[in-house]
Amino acid sequence: MVSVRFGLSFLPDCKPEMKSPQTYFSDALELSVQAELGGLDSVKMTEHYLHHYGGYCPSPLGFLSAVAARTSSVRLITGCVLPVFHHPIQLAAEAAQLDALSGGRLDVGFARAYLPDEFDALGVPMDESNDRYRETIRAVRRIWTEENVTEQTPFFSYRDVTGRPRPTQQPHPPMWGAAVRTPENFAWLGTEGLGLLITPMISPHEFRGQLDLYRDAFQVAHGGSGLRPRVAASLPLVVAETDEQAEQIAETYLRRYLDVWAEAVSPWDRRESSAYRGYSGFGWMLRGLKPSKLFTEGGAIVGSPATVIDRIRAFNHHIGGVDQILWQIDFGAMPLPEARQTLELFCDQVLPEVKSL
Repeated sequence: MVSVRFGLSFLPDCKPEMKSPQTYFSDALELSVQAELGGLDSVKMTEHYLHHYGGYCPSPLGFLSAVAARTSSVRLITGCVLPVFHHPIQLAAEAAQLDALSGGRLDVGFARAYLPDEFDALGVPMDESNDRYRETIRAVRRIWTEENVTEQTPFFSYRDVTGRPRPTQQPHPPMWGAAVRTPENFAWLGTEGLGLLITPMISPHEFRGQLDLYRDAFQVAHGGSGLRPRVAASLPLVVAETDEQAEQIAETYLRRYLDVWAEAVSPWDRRESSAYRGYSGFGWMLRGLKPSKLFTEGGAIVGSPATVIDRIRAFNHHIGGVDQILWQIDFGAMPLPEARQTLELFCDQVLPEVKSL
């Protein structure tokens, strides 16, 4: 049996008429405090701009600072910051500040970004995103661990830089990277020694081969070093007293979640990029996806406590095992009472049965 850790994953997907920014963050902070009290290990937040999908949170570090002030033990995970839109000196310093404020509870997850409107509005060429992403991650790690750092890249340059503040965790906060479709990105994260963040959108089966790529690359680069690969999966969760009640809640709010997501990725319906193979038509795919397909094939976990226990075990088996599962429990601008019900039932009735999978 393998010990698995559990946490919460937030990504605002609110239209203002459903939840104001103030209400969204008030709810998210209440759920974060309740998660710690219920025995969960972490809280994760994602960076996005402009759209109802994620646009309420341009700064995961800002949100996690508020969580840090209200909690004492949960890990704080950026899931993810988008380094293509940040200078590495700024990103390293702001993350180290939160590491200090939280007493060394920060994990930093990075993602490449993939929404065309964000790149267009911020003036960053999409075709450069992979190189910017990798160069910025490497630069942030150097700023955290070295002094008098010099960099000369096509995207940023500086001489003899020593970052302040220094990280509280040594040599630096745990680092993660998100990967979705591109096999080379899974292998790169393994070679770099980062943890892997995934969101199995439809079925866990689709990720099993990519996880093998990641773990194999990690072993080649770091075997014998004492480092080990780490995989965290984020997916929606609904727990109710009966399967029927849970499925009714999931149908309503997963549809809203998919619709808001589809709106944000709709530029891919008329756009192509050599840096994003397979993304064209993304919006059409999401609009045609039935919510029930997610929870019948494992891309969401929905049901009574007993059903959820079985489905978590099946998910972990089909995907080949993960170290951590981060639950989206407020998707679709779900009202706080429904999200709180899921969290309470999970912590009280499910968590004791699934800590070892």
